[in-house]
Amino acid sequence: MTTEEKDALSRSVIAQMMRDDAFSQWLGITLLEVREGYSRISMTLRADMLNGFGVIHGGIAFSLADSAFAFACNSRNNLSVALDTSITFTKSTMPGDTLTAEAREIHNGLRTGLYQITITNAEGAPVAHF
Repeated sequence: MTTEEKDALSRSVIAQMMRDDAFSQWLGITLLEVREGYSRISMTLRADMLNGFGVIHGGIAFSLADSAFAFACNSRNNLSVALDTSITFTKSTMPGDTLTAEAREIHNGLRTGLYQITITNAEGAPVAHF
């Protein structure tokens, strides 16, 4: 399969995933780029995503990263789910901010894979690493 065919398959698989993913739709996720082992998505933070401290709930950023991960690791049309994840927050976010999550495949093995997801704000500053 050529690179172009692989990329077309990835786009088709991820488009179908997005159509069936009510939670990613609720988040307002936009697909920016997908290819084999890679995805870049974005979303704009809303007031209903605030926690009790007046900043965006950490679960929202985690969910954005998790969606980017899901799109990247399933881009070959092989069902994949997370085995273990963690997130480190480096900057708070507020309503109106646009976040971009970029998922990069570090390793794709027979049974496991490793992905690094970086979330940045509209200025390009990292706000979380997943």
